[in-house]
Amino acid sequence: MSRKITLFTGQWADLPLEVVAQKAAEWGYEGLELACWGDHLDVTRAAKDKDYCCKQISILKKYNLSVYAISNHLAGQLVCDPNNDSRSDALAPDTARGDAEKKRQWAVQSMKDAALAARNLGVSVVNGFTGSPIWHMLYGFPPTPKELIDKGYKYFADMLNPILDVFKEHKIRFALEVHPTEIAFDLYTAKRALAALNDRPEFGFNFDPSHLYWQQVEPASFIREFPDRIFHVHIKDAKLQLDGKAGVLASNLDFGDPRRGWDFRSPGRGDIDFEEIIRALNSTGYGGPLSVEWEDCGMNREHGAAEACRFVRELDFARSEVVFDAAFDK
Repeated sequence: MSRKITLFTGQWADLPLEVVAQKAAEWGYEGLELACWGDHLDVTRAAKDKDYCCKQISILKKYNLSVYAISNHLAGQLVCDPNNDSRSDALAPDTARGDAEKKRQWAVQSMKDAALAARNLGVSVVNGFTGSPIWHMLYGFPPTPKELIDKGYKYFADMLNPILDVFKEHKIRFALEVHPTEIAFDLYTAKRALAALNDRPEFGFNFDPSHLYWQQVEPASFIREFPDRIFHVHIKDAKLQLDGKAGVLASNLDFGDPRRGWDFRSPGRGDIDFEEIIRALNSTGYGGPLSVEWEDCGMNREHGAAEACRFVRELDFARSEVVFDAAFDK
């Protein structure tokens, strides 16, 4: 299967784009999934300045790389998040910090700009988050009336539809990364998010198995449930390390702390069955990129990124074009 192997630059935004591009090419990647932070992609500028887009693309071409998707996760989180504490300040520009609605207004415009930026870059998918107005109600205590959850999904639809109108206008698709703290974090909430948007064709998912796995949702089943809504794929691994002392809520312990109930791992170093994922992708006809999102606090990132590229290249395979026992019919 000739799916392109790309590297998501979100975890490399401390480095200039050219440095990341050079390293990615040396490791064997065929493209980059550009993060809309650091100097990798300024979506506001890219939405208006085609010369700027050409400049960013030329950096990649210098190293025989292409861009197949862009990702605006940080801004997207603020669209539906309550934005009521300093954590969300870190995702917003200085001019919006401390003001929930200023953060939201900036985020909505940034997401609309992302559609235009994608058009100007010649890509058709923007990955990202949406945040959630109801994630903090997850446990159900104090008791959560059904009406509050219904209201949360309506709010999500009210916020996303104007953004998706811009995506529709420019023939760009938005891929929500199904993820805790988002409106969709497992199979059932993903279904409800689609329903809230009346199954708009511009809205689908960036499939990332790591966020499903530690919740003990079977990743391949998610692909089979949404065969026409997997717009992009992240390759990221995770490992459960439940020892009877910690659970999947991770005990407010930092990533990399061995006491956590789970953690991210470099692809192939965790518990996820990636072969089943490839088989599920083959069954649905997905031919887009396999994009490594590298996160592993216990491993040097350059070693890990190089190893991950080799892992994905060996992992990927095409669906059979023949029925293996057809020869017996003769």
